[in-house]
Amino acid sequence: QVHMAESGGGSVQAGGSLRLSCQTSGDMASSECMAWFRQVPGKEREGVAGILNVDGATTYYDSGKGRFTIAQDTAKNTLYLQMKSLRPEDTAVYYCAASFHERCRISTRRREPPHSVDFQYWGQGTKVTVSS
Repeated sequence: QVHMAESGGGSVQAGGSLRLSCQTSGDMASSECMAWFRQVPGKEREGVAGILNVDGATTYYDSGKGRFTIAQDTAKNTLYLQMKSLRPEDTAVYYCAASFHERCRISTRRREPPHSVDFQYWGQGTKVTVSS
């Protein structure tokens, strides 16, 4: 089992920055992909950013390109999402997720945002609120 715990969420003014962290179990290195998703009540969970463990290839949701950066520190078993130039539309609960299925490679290689159906393990989420 992979255990994951997000942190770093909070309230920030538009234009500000936040760095989310996801502490994972020791199985992080053996996963195929790691990713960040976000969800607003009444909306489907959407992929924000993903990273392929084998070589560090990344993919981003269109609205996050140029503003969000996903990175991982395997030594610390930690996944990060650095967010800058935040907008009110970024307000959501953010989740980290891990996939052990090769399906997640496809979207990552094609630089498409990650698909929630490809991920098996999820954190509890951390809320981000961006005010104008």
